[in-house]
Amino acid sequence: MGLLDKLSGWLGLRKKEVNVLCLGLDNGGKTTIINQLKPSNTAAQEIVPTIGFNIEKFKSSSLSFTVFDMSGQSRYRSLWEHYYKESNAIIFVIDSSDKLRMVVAKEELDNLLNHEDICNKKIPVLFFANKTDLRDALSSVKVSQMLCLENIKDKPWHICASNAIKGEGLQEGLDWLQDQIAQSHQNNEQVNDQA
Repeated sequence: MGLLDKLSGWLGLRKKEVNVLCLGLDNGGKTTIINQLKPSNTAAQEIVPTIGFNIEKFKSSSLSFTVFDMSGQSRYRSLWEHYYKESNAIIFVIDSSDKLRMVVAKEELDNLLNHEDICNKKIPVLFFANKTDLRDALSSVKVSQMLCLENIKDKPWHICASNAIKGEGLQEGLDWLQDQIAQSHQNNEQVNDQA
C-alpha cells in the first residue's frame, strides 16, 4: 500500500478529489517524492527530469488524488500559475544541499504566495527540505530561516527534512498534510451547512 493510500484511509472522506501541486526548482527531488507517494505497484523504477509537467492520478478507497508535478526549470515556471486556482494543497520541495539557489527558491516561493489565485486561499503548504542525506545540506530549520517561512501568517505550513530516495521524512509531511486537508474539508462542510 502506498503512502497516498494510507493518507486517504486516515482522512475517512468519501471520494474527495484532492488537487495537489508539487513545486520547487529543478533537480530538487519533486518527481522522486511523488514516486515514493504512489502505490508501490505503480511506482517508476527510473526517474527522469520533468519537462513541462506530469500529472499523476491515483485512487484509493476514499480519495482521488491528482498530483501536478511541475517542472522547476526556469523556462517552465510560468506554467505553475495556471494550476493555482484549482489546488487544494501545495508541496514545495527545496534542495537543502543547493545553497547557491536558495535565493531563487525564495523568489519563486514569494511569487507563488503573492499570486492572486493563492494569496487569499487558506490552502496548506508542505515544505520538504530534501536531500538532507547529502554532506553540507542545510537543516530544515536553516532552510526555513532562509526562506523566511515564519512570515507566512495566512496559511498553514509545515517543513520536514526529507530524503526522497529512501522515503525518509515523507510520512511526517503526509501526516501533517492529511490533517490539514481533513480540517479544511470539515470547515467547508460547516460553512455549507450554515448556508
